[in-house]
Amino acid sequence: MPLIQLLRPHQWLKNGFVLIGLLFGHAWSNAEMRMQALTAFVAFCLISSAVYVMNDILDREADRRHPQKCLRPIASGRVGIGMALALAAVCLVVGLGLISGLFGLPASKAPWVFVLYVLMNVAYSLGLKHVVILDVFIIAAGFMLRIFAGTVGIGIVPSHWLVLTGLMLTLFLGFAKRRAEIEVPSTSEQPHRRVLEQYSLPLLDQFITLTAGATVITYSLYTVSEETIALHGTRWLIVTVPCVLYGLLRYLYRLHRRGGGGDPVRELLRDPHLLLVTALWLILVIWLLE
Repeated sequence: MPLIQLLRPHQWLKNGFVLIGLLFGHAWSNAEMRMQALTAFVAFCLISSAVYVMNDILDREADRRHPQKCLRPIASGRVGIGMALALAAVCLVVGLGLISGLFGLPASKAPWVFVLYVLMNVAYSLGLKHVVILDVFIIAAGFMLRIFAGTVGIGIVPSHWLVLTGLMLTLFLGFAKRRAEIEVPSTSEQPHRRVLEQYSLPLLDQFITLTAGATVITYSLYTVSEETIALHGTRWLIVTVPCVLYGLLRYLYRLHRRGGGGDPVRELLRDPHLLLVTALWLILVIWLLE
């Protein structure tokens, strides 16, 4: 159904970042915090879908020059602008209503996170997406706001090392996405994304190498920091580092040898290696933190 496709429900997996606070903050047994986190997750799904719709409206001409994006509901003409605007408005209002406690659910302790996410994406769509490097930092900031929604938003103080790991990981995914996009031919003389003219493959490879290494280092430091050991009561979180390293290397393999990297969610769902190593990492973390 075009309207469902327009919401990009497969991208809701990204909102799993909201639940990291429950896992690493030992809050999964707290019913109130669990409900707050789940409410924030649903709210982010709705608000992020509203943002996707807005982006598709603004990018419809550029999407028509892309061999895959031209099939999107608005670019292909299957959904009109009026209907798309109405759908985005409903998602936005309901999402903001959820975190405000208007539906009887616990309100977020950090509603500014969701407002900032919307404002940041409006600025991104209206021009910042054309600013080289800053465009990827804004994408990464969206993930960081998800982490804050599931930590500060439910009364958990996030670990500095874990926040830094999240930043490095999302920058890695963002630059990998740009590298995948730069190799997709446009169907016209104009590029399907203007900012790609400012990037080059060697430049992006350096950015990807830097952020991939920083992800492993910051996560490793998180697992062995005295603060982490005191909080979780174990020194064995370090055994999960190989999972993170394998996942990054597998992603790079998909990027360079399998034409992947353009959509992290699709890469995760389609590649059995990424699925298995992610599941193994999650199982080990839950087991060690019990």
